[in-house]
Amino acid sequence: MTQAKKTLKERFFHAFLFEILAIGLCAPAAAWAMGKSLFEMGVLTAVIAWIALVWNMLYNAGFDRIENRFGWTRNLRVRVVHAFGFELGLILIVIPLAAWWLSISLWQAFVLDIALVLFYLPYAFLYNLAYDRSRPRVMKWLGRGGQPVPAAAGQTPCA
Repeated sequence: MTQAKKTLKERFFHAFLFEILAIGLCAPAAAWAMGKSLFEMGVLTAVIAWIALVWNMLYNAGFDRIENRFGWTRNLRVRVVHAFGFELGLILIVIPLAAWWLSISLWQAFVLDIALVLFYLPYAFLYNLAYDRSRPRVMKWLGRGGQPVPAAAGQTPCA
């Protein structure tokens, strides 16, 4: 089974929501753990999120092509490979940035990045699993220009 092709609008929505939720969870915890200000960690996580957003779109487009070429199905194994590949690429980008911004060594930045990966691996897996399951609703919502999808007859909307 091949995956449906995603529009640029959907790819952007997918990546943007992923990063916004991650910043909200990650910046306060990282500031506390690193003994840095929320501003320093907030800026760093926002810049990393921007980089990750672009990387996410590029990586997922490439992964989709590979997935379709080899006829992969998005099962647990493919999602694990997907999450590891994404994070490995991001590590190579983020370490020098974190070392420079926080005035820490590359080793300390590496350790920080490993901690971030330990957060992001399960987060990315669970986020993408939830997105795959909610994609039909997301597509309807995006198709309506972001307007709420009306409830079907006899159903009440969730709060």
